[in-house]
Amino acid sequence: MVAAKAASIPVINAGDGGHNHPTQTLTDLLTIYREKGRFDHLTIGFCGDLKFGRTVHSLISAMSRYEGVQFVLISPEELRVPDYIKTDVLEKNSIPYKETSNWDDMLDLDILYMTRVQRERFFNEADYLRLRDVFILTTEKLTSAKPDLTIMHPLPRVNEIERAVDDDPRAAYFKQVLNGKYIRMALILKLLGIE
Repeated sequence: MVAAKAASIPVINAGDGGHNHPTQTLTDLLTIYREKGRFDHLTIGFCGDLKFGRTVHSLISAMSRYEGVQFVLISPEELRVPDYIKTDVLEKNSIPYKETSNWDDMLDLDILYMTRVQRERFFNEADYLRLRDVFILTTEKLTSAKPDLTIMHPLPRVNEIERAVDDDPRAAYFKQVLNGKYIRMALILKLLGIE
């Protein structure tokens, strides 16, 4: 936002610290639409670093515009969604949400959006090391999830999704990356005035 105000040329916000990530949100919306065929009446679970996860903050704001959307926020206490997202987005718009640290709350999800615990956001190494392995998605944990669950992740991944999950047909994160390429190409072409 600051750069856009001072620049004489268009600026594409590719993420600002721990707040928002608009280009990733466009990518996520395209992925959700391609996988689910709609934006409304979905139960979306976010898991991992929800405190500093700018992709999470942006997507919650975007999806809060649709009817019948509800959120399950799965994280350790220290990495919960910031209060301003809860009050200014969820509660202000009467969006149902549940905060939990229990994997069992994943059972009724339509979408599971995994995030990595980001080392660069921590002030000390001990807290990062203590929290980085709290939520790791495994094939075993997916056995009781919906057969049409969509698993998303903004990537890069560290260890929060075991590699075996890549072979699960519900894993959409590599499609999500490809969608990101298309979205960013479209933005650049738009700014260049190319149809």
